[in-house]
Amino acid sequence: MTQELIDLRNSIVEGRYTDALAIVDELEGMSKQAILRNIQAFLRILLIHLIKNQIEQRLTNSGIASIRNSLIEIKKINLKENKKSDYVNQDEWQIYLEDELTPAIVDASLEVFNGTFKRKQLSQMLNKPQLILNATELLVITYNYTNRELPDVIDDYLAQLPGGEDWVNS
Repeated sequence: MTQELIDLRNSIVEGRYTDALAIVDELEGMSKQAILRNIQAFLRILLIHLIKNQIEQRLTNSGIASIRNSLIEIKKINLKENKKSDYVNQDEWQIYLEDELTPAIVDASLEVFNGTFKRKQLSQMLNKPQLILNATELLVITYNYTNRELPDVIDDYLAQLPGGEDWVNS
């Protein structure tokens, strides 16, 4: 990015505004890609813990904390600087979740029941449509609540998942 900034400065100093605008567009694209990569990393963590919940039929404090933290971070990262729009809109999560599902299964296979199942076995055991639905519903929550409200709303949602009642009552 340093070279792009040098080129931008030189283009402006030399009066080559078309070149400068092209560099600005390139920098904007690079910035958006970096933001989307961060969102995808948190999506993967979210999916790993939802996979663990679905297969193990239980919730752990660390799993809940990971889900909650992932959603809060996604909410923060997803909001553009203008505070009026998002990088990923509410109706656009499906493709991102589908893209992260296989890597999440790979990672989850090392954790679910202490790595008992290989990736393919775990993949076959999953109810993938339900997994995507749960993740999507949790992501939609991030659009409707403030950062202060979000932990309670997430916990209420998670309490409805398999093992949620045991977690609430423990």
